Amino acid sequence: MNKMFLKAVYPVLVLGTLVVSCGKDKPLVSDNTEVTTTKDGNAFVVDTLNSRIEWKGYKVFKTDNSSHFGTIKFESGDVTIKDGKLESGKFVADMNSLENVDLKDDAEQKAKLEGHLKSGDFFEVEKFPTASYEITKVSPNEAGDYNTILDGNLTIKGITKPMQFNANVSVKEGEVSIATEPKDINREEFGVKFQMPVANGVIKDEVNIQILIKALEKK
Repeated sequence: MNKMFLKAVYPVLVLGTLVVSCGKDKPLVSDNTEVTTTKDGNAFVVDTLNSRIEWKGYKVFKTDNSSHFGTIKFESGDVTIKDGKLESGKFVADMNSLENVDLKDDAEQKAKLEGHLKSGDFFEVEKFPTASYEITKVSPNEAGDYNTILDGNLTIKGITKPMQFNANVSVKEGEVSIATEPKDINREEFGVKFQMPVANGVIKDEVNIQILIKALEKK
């Protein structure tokens, strides 16, 4: 792998942490919290064409030249609304859809980066083809710019950890939108521990992610 590719690729691998990769296998490690939400209420289905995860990863020093960003699409998901409020939800991301955006004008480097992130060096998408976040508790947020606190279980590469997000939740006629506050996730907690040679810069352990959901009422 040449130095140019290393410089282009490795800041991004931090990204993957955001990409919740649960796979079809039984979780290897589980530190999940008890699910207190229910399916009581009206069912909504995630609009996979208009929902996504946005990620951004950095080297130790956050500069335009040391960061990469992109998206991951959802494979499926559902939301339950009870008495006009969010009751529960689970979202499954398609790890094979992991895409870099900032290298869109360099098709060769973009393809190399995406391929490397999907390989056994990082997210092992053949073994862990999906990702998931299941809401375990929904609480109103009385302070700040976000109206809801979501507690849930995040699974990446067979490792499940509790994860809390501030979010803005909107419930309208036939449609639900959920936008989490951008949040740093520690990639090493989910088994993404790769580091490139120090001479090329140190990759931050944290990757910033935001979950954007649009769900439509099930007819």
